[in-house]
Amino acid sequence: MKLTAQQIIDKLLNDDRILTSKGQITFELANINIIVRQRDVVGNIMQEWVEGWFKKHDVEYALNNNSQMPPDFYLDPDNKKHNLLEIKAFNYKSAPGFDIADFRMYEQELLEKPWMLNVDYLIFGYDMSPEGVVTIKKVWLKKVWEITRSMISGKGKSKTVWPLNLQIKKGVVHKIRPAKWYTKSKHFTTFQSKEDFLAAIEETVYQNTETRNDGPNWKQRMVSNYYGFYNEKLIIPRWSDIQNTYVF
Repeated sequence: MKLTAQQIIDKLLNDDRILTSKGQITFELANINIIVRQRDVVGNIMQEWVEGWFKKHDVEYALNNNSQMPPDFYLDPDNKKHNLLEIKAFNYKSAPGFDIADFRMYEQELLEKPWMLNVDYLIFGYDMSPEGVVTIKKVWLKKVWEITRSMISGKGKSKTVWPLNLQIKKGVVHKIRPAKWYTKSKHFTTFQSKEDFLAAIEETVYQNTETRNDGPNWKQRMVSNYYGFYNEKLIIPRWSDIQNTYVF
């Protein structure tokens, strides 16, 4: 059967009562069986667990062969341009530590495949006891703009406001990182719309030296390709007009 992302989370919460379930991760090698107690392992296997859940419930899906980019699953294998599902998980006692995507690959992917903007993110906040008992504390279904924010790097005169929260190594932009969307921040808030998120993407394209050449035509191409696919015209604001909404 085919399920939407919303139907999946409803079934997990209401039918399977995942928030009251308990689990453990075991590993067996050479007749030695252990209970895994490393919390980070949970996040790495949740995608495989979801795939197992699909198989148990006869949910139709196809896997994405590109593990570097969303989505993890196509929920309509006959049409891979809608019902796209990405799985994320993190230790609920800490801030979300997963990556959204490689920035350069992502800004290009949005231009070529505008439907990527509407991927659904199924996110699990988990806990693990000292005995290795895993519980799911919270589950969310979000769009990418609902889990991302801006950031400030450096101090004093070297302080830089980035429209997106990014992993930057030696001045080079790598990954888009998530916000802590379920709590209030003193300095940032998540994006209110896909258009504002795209404004942040465009400004980051300009600020990042490796993507700056894409800047002059990026918004025009995004608007054109999105309209060509959805027959909907995006009104993407200038980042300078909305920055104070997201950085304060």
